[in-house]
Amino acid sequence: MLTVACIWPAAPFTESLVRKALESLNIPVQILTSIPDALPKFPLVQWSSYDEIEHEFSRNDSILQSSYIIRKSLIRKHFLSRCIFSYCTKHPESVLKTAWPRTYEIEISFADELDELFADELWELGEELGDTQKWWILKPGMADRGNGIRIFNDRATLVKILEEFEDESATDDEEDEEQEPNTAVIISQLRHFVIQEYILNPLLIDPREVPIGPDTTKPDILQGHKFHLRAYCVASGALTLYLFNRVLALFSSVPYSSPNPQDKILDLAPHLTNTSLQTNRGEEGVRLLNELIDCHILSTGSEQQTILTAEDVSDILRQIEVVLAETFKAALENPINFQAIPNAFELFGVDFLVVKDSKDIENESKIEVKLLEINAEPAIELTGPRLAWILEDLFADIGKVCVEPFFVKQSTSVQAGAISSNDSDWPVGETRRNLVKCIETEVRRLA
Repeated sequence: MLTVACIWPAAPFTESLVRKALESLNIPVQILTSIPDALPKFPLVQWSSYDEIEHEFSRNDSILQSSYIIRKSLIRKHFLSRCIFSYCTKHPESVLKTAWPRTYEIEISFADELDELFADELWELGEELGDTQKWWILKPGMADRGNGIRIFNDRATLVKILEEFEDESATDDEEDEEQEPNTAVIISQLRHFVIQEYILNPLLIDPREVPIGPDTTKPDILQGHKFHLRAYCVASGALTLYLFNRVLALFSSVPYSSPNPQDKILDLAPHLTNTSLQTNRGEEGVRLLNELIDCHILSTGSEQQTILTAEDVSDILRQIEVVLAETFKAALENPINFQAIPNAFELFGVDFLVVKDSKDIENESKIEVKLLEINAEPAIELTGPRLAWILEDLFADIGKVCVEPFFVKQSTSVQAGAISSNDSDWPVGETRRNLVKCIETEVRRLA
């Protein structure tokens, strides 16, 4: 029997998915609702929230856990930026050279520190800000769910944004609970930020072309909305990486319009696609990528209206596979901030922006993906009930690929051998179940 600690106090939906996945395994399972006080003498799987896992147990090869202990170079934006920069310096041919937006990192506690930064490590950015045709996006290195994101195109606006974050610390306790959600952050508490070149040519589609209920219909006039892709990937051991091939498209709440420097207050609604900022919309802005096939591409600058084809979607998925593989290779080359251990696995939510490359002369319709960020313990509950079935499939696949083989290795019974799936011959690039294998390497093995 396999013993599993399943503890998700802040994520009941995730816990239900884990329990359902365990029920689908071909092995008997005993579920614990608390971690044993002492190191158990039996094989144990800790499929739980990061904070609930007893990470000291990872020293025992007979205990599997659902998170790596150290993975900052993936999930912290400023660490990810450094990791990719270092990797591209060593591997200038890497696809990350173009798939990762140009990024600067800053460490700052107060807005008045900017002058010193612009005279030193941000000198190049200061020169760039002289070109007001370019726009930049500020992201806190350790915040999530869209908090602290701002868009600007000059130095004065950046200073103003950071000053507003300073003021937030003084007024935070006085906020009325009934006010609109506040996405400001407290600069002195976060300190680490990244500044990325804002991509002005996103692929635009009207999600209403894909009605999601009996009360919704296709509009007569289409309006282009910005969207990003949420791809789920599973890292297992040290290290095999799988991409779940059912990718979500998450849309902005209002049609896209390029940022206008004449606007005194820039409306972020056309630019931010994070579902955490649109909880009042429910599932209205969530689609499967495959559902967008045959939708009209409404990107600005298109000389003629085209549609998103099945070939386009296949190409997007192929690019995501390549970018994910390179990103995890980059992380593996930074073992201080990402330590892959053989008795762990982890689910990540990875965000990509789809852009239409207007500079490609040979192929005017070329579509590219840009890596935005990687999230640990992604907010899967915001997917909505309509598409909950893909999450059930995802967690069932994790159980089959990560958990069941662990039980087989730990067991010498005939029954365990009988249920073992023959995935030893699974080549990189091949899809089995709903997972595409992107990487298979070995930087560390079980004793």
